[in-house]
Amino acid sequence: MPQQITIVGLGPGDPRYLTSEAVAVLSEAREVYVRTRRHPVVDALPGRPTVHSFDSLYDTAETFEALYQAIAGQVLELGARPEGVVYAVPGHPLVGETSVRLILDGAAERGLTVRLVDGLSFVEPVLSALRIDALGLQIADALDLAHQHSPLLDPDRPALVAQLYSRQVASDVKLTLLNVYPPEHLVTVIRNAGIAGQEIRPLPLEDLDREEPDHLTSLYIPPLPQPGSLISFQELIAHLRSPMGCPWDREQTHQSLRPHLLEETYEVLAALDLDDMDELREELGDLLLQIVLHTQIATECGEFTMPEVVGQIIQKLRRRHPHVFGEVTVEGTGEILRNWEQIKRAEKGARRVSSTFEGVSGALPALARAQAIGSRAARIGFEWPSIQAIWERVEHHLAGLRRAQSTEEQAHELGDLLFTLVSLARWLKVDAESALREATARFMARVVAVEEQAAATGRQPQELAPEELEELWQRAKEAGAPSHGPAGR
Repeated sequence: MPQQITIVGLGPGDPRYLTSEAVAVLSEAREVYVRTRRHPVVDALPGRPTVHSFDSLYDTAETFEALYQAIAGQVLELGARPEGVVYAVPGHPLVGETSVRLILDGAAERGLTVRLVDGLSFVEPVLSALRIDALGLQIADALDLAHQHSPLLDPDRPALVAQLYSRQVASDVKLTLLNVYPPEHLVTVIRNAGIAGQEIRPLPLEDLDREEPDHLTSLYIPPLPQPGSLISFQELIAHLRSPMGCPWDREQTHQSLRPHLLEETYEVLAALDLDDMDELREELGDLLLQIVLHTQIATECGEFTMPEVVGQIIQKLRRRHPHVFGEVTVEGTGEILRNWEQIKRAEKGARRVSSTFEGVSGALPALARAQAIGSRAARIGFEWPSIQAIWERVEHHLAGLRRAQSTEEQAHELGDLLFTLVSLARWLKVDAESALREATARFMARVVAVEEQAAATGRQPQELAPEELEELWQRAKEAGAPSHGPAGR
């Protein structure tokens, strides 16, 4: 047929898997162009046509993208000939064949006809080898996974990874998968699926890069033993909110959940203060529950959905990191933060000075809000010239507080002193809110220690003489409690 590109799927590697249509096309072809000769069927093509390959391009192309572009370009030129071209690829033409996708796009632009001749893909022999169902199966390219930082897979569904063709690719894929799956998660390496020498090897994910894979190697990843994806969590919350769910969950609104959101946020902070990772994991889950609940309520009300929530923050982060996702060059964190503020202002279309503080919640604790406000102001030039200047301002406000006579004057000077101390904390790279929370916790531990020591003598702390109280306080201090005196003195 003139000016036609015929793309034939060669199947997984055994001539018996060639379809009748593929056999007919190959038998009638005088010449066939194959993407690579590294496929068992190539040396056994029916009709024995002249075979040309694009293997030489693998040695000259700098990237796989450039390689597939080059192959597609040549096939399109061959297809424009009066006799057209027969192009054969491993497996099925539309399963993991980037060159075919490029050919289809290019042919549409040039007005060329493309005939697709189906072939058995690598998937079907793997299904038979593992005795698994294809429904629900995710299929990924090892090269895509190797370039990701976290796998774009649902860990609650099985996944099949194709083209795990080298040890380096296996190592990169392993590192990506470890961002979601535990090191001991049992995966299966499949070699030569459906052909002679088929091998099935289960192994822990952490051992994946100890294998020596080749171009006929695939990887099967079973789901996690317990549900752990955001998708499964959304389904659970939607179930709880459904008529078949929980009456309490169904009654909740955005407003009724406000105190729970605040409480869970503080529970996360408490876990951070304790540096307790088990507690942090649990509390982050409780906080995520509030986020998903709010989103589910919004979804039911037609306000927004989870993909919109996630999609918006993805777009925002990409816009505000042009030095990562664009071509902007920056020097240091300071310039990154200044760029962030400029981009944010441009997004909001605001030129007023108050826009600097947009997004700093008034519901924050005063100490945390003061530090956030100070940091925002510093980004646009309202910054202390040196840490010495801050120390001098601290002394200034202390002196003013000592001189203050009225309660109003004392409150004014104390507020200025606290705000300046927050600036000092920022310069010292200390989180003021956390520092005060930790100091409070140490003070509480010390008071409890004194109470326990006093109780051993049958008395309460307030019944002790000052020198006895001081002695017990020092004992608590030596045991690791804080350094302030009794009652904060």
